[in-house]
Amino acid sequence: MYRTLLFCLAFTGLWASAQAQQNSEEAQAKPYVILISCDGYRWDYTARFQPPNITRRLASGVQAFSMIPSFPSKTFPNHYAIATGLIPERNGLVANTFYDPERQEEYYISKRSAVEDGTWYEGTPLWVNAEQNGMVSASFFFVGSEADIQGVRPSYFFPYKGATPNEERVDQVLQWLRLPEGQRPHLITMYFSDMDDAGHRYGPSNDEVIGKSLLKLDADLGRLFDGVDATGLPVNIVMVSDHGMVDVAPDKLINIDPLKDDSLFRVANNGAMAIVYLEPGADPAATEAFLNEKAAGLPLEVYALEDFPHYHSKSDPRLGDFILYPEYGFYLSDSRRIGLVQSGRFKQGGEHGFDPEYPDMHAIFYAFGPAFKPGLAIPSFRNVHVYPLICQLLGLPVPAGIDGRAEVLQGILQAN
Repeated sequence: MYRTLLFCLAFTGLWASAQAQQNSEEAQAKPYVILISCDGYRWDYTARFQPPNITRRLASGVQAFSMIPSFPSKTFPNHYAIATGLIPERNGLVANTFYDPERQEEYYISKRSAVEDGTWYEGTPLWVNAEQNGMVSASFFFVGSEADIQGVRPSYFFPYKGATPNEERVDQVLQWLRLPEGQRPHLITMYFSDMDDAGHRYGPSNDEVIGKSLLKLDADLGRLFDGVDATGLPVNIVMVSDHGMVDVAPDKLINIDPLKDDSLFRVANNGAMAIVYLEPGADPAATEAFLNEKAAGLPLEVYALEDFPHYHSKSDPRLGDFILYPEYGFYLSDSRRIGLVQSGRFKQGGEHGFDPEYPDMHAIFYAFGPAFKPGLAIPSFRNVHVYPLICQLLGLPVPAGIDGRAEVLQGILQAN
């Protein structure tokens, strides 16, 4: 039967890891957790648009005023911060795009060879923790879940394909919950991009488009919630997002091309900041002077890494040597994209990646299920604290040295 199951999964595009395993007896006694990421779901969207299924569930669950992203407020660093409990400067994914001087390679989110290579990633993601402790896990898209981190992937996972309809994602999760007890994943992660897609294209202030996108997502999630209820299993749902969104008008785009000099450095542009890596033998003082000269008069600061205020530890060479840091609301782009925007061939909408302390960058945290107190509202907190919460729900050990702390969210749990 299990061999037939694996064939069917492979046929439909789902991959079963080489180490796909049975739940241990201890794992089978644990409850279930579905971690749902809704990319770009800003903290205030629910109050603005009142999506009925999400709103109804929150009445019997926990809602944070907001969840504060890690710096930079970009997709890959923050998904992986949630998955590991480590801030980006410690989890390996310092930005969506960066360079590793030691490897002499660039990582960017569309580079499949890097995304699927576990040696880029630090920490112990939730699914690796689960698998290492005899618990079956599954992922329908989550940053890092395609990579062999510490040689481990989820027992079931999908290579990312953004065009996959939400309906298919929901159906697959419900199918996982109907598997025999031995193969049924106790940790499931899943991902939806609807709100990020709409926010980038039209901006978060476009009520018509944002509201319509959220109601469609809410309908898909409502079917998931109802399907989970129908299983009768003790399933806890934790719903998060990675960042918020702010409108960036075309006149707020800064052309980065004049700030480049290939003889001195390479640049990894992430929009809300760019990382500058000195070429071997390049003079740091000459580079800093060049950058400051080119940035003069622009809403842009040039920081040497040691002076940049948004990093705690500055030892990872992936953090670069200098940071180009625009004022809030301005965004680094290039001549080609700016030309497309000015000609009307590309619509400039919303962006993110800015200082997480700005409220527009804040994300969501919702939780409901048998483990959580009903109707509870809590203050804002930082996203790295989600990791130890999920470990506690599943009875998994919390790795030493992570940035997340279990006590931050301890009060949202029902007494045993």
